[in-house]
Amino acid sequence: MDKSIDELKREAAVSAVNTLQSGMVVGLGSGSTAYYAVVDLGMRLADGSLNGIVGIPTSEATAQLARQHHIPLGTLDEHPHVDITIDGADEIDPQLNLIKGLGHSLLREKIVVTSTERFIVISDDRKLVDHLGMIAPVPVEVIQFAKRPVSDYLQTLGCRPVLRLQDGQPRVTDEGNIILDCYFETIKDPFQLAAAIRKRPGVVEHGLFLRMAAEAYVASPTGVQHLTASVQ
Repeated sequence: MDKSIDELKREAAVSAVNTLQSGMVVGLGSGSTAYYAVVDLGMRLADGSLNGIVGIPTSEATAQLARQHHIPLGTLDEHPHVDITIDGADEIDPQLNLIKGLGHSLLREKIVVTSTERFIVISDDRKLVDHLGMIAPVPVEVIQFAKRPVSDYLQTLGCRPVLRLQDGQPRVTDEGNIILDCYFETIKDPFQLAAAIRKRPGVVEHGLFLRMAAEAYVASPTGVQHLTASVQ
């Protein structure tokens, strides 16, 4: 019988949690794949196979999930150096450049990842792409006051920005911002695009995670593939 997407997500997550060691500070990702990593980590703390772990959650939802599974939590003020972060992605290119943020937590995710020694991506194989922008928009987090001018600016970069909604209203992030999902026909140079997006006042952060991931565990029906980032 074919494995479900949820089974693949769990297999990728468990493979990444296998790399953890007791005493680590661990960045806890957000979203449907990272969910399984948090749950598995909680189980290992409960059975004693891991101990002394401190989790740094990347969203309020992840913090709540971690508390439900009795994972001790800390902050970047208390633990500015994170040993490993485990998180999902919406797209993964061959160099392990990523699009993240469809789960709505890109800002805190990028803050935690930037403070991390080793960032491990977990995913099922649907997220593998030849180049970024093939299946996912680029999320851009924007302060609410700047919605119209930033949206107009993003259009000049060649995209169609769409305000992310929830129940017909702008969906607000944990930090009180909105997200514009930017649909590009093609992204020729993600590094150039990332720099251009950040130039506009009112942009808080974008979902291009470039040269940040060290490795990835990607699950498919035939098993879990361990990918490492090539030297760029």
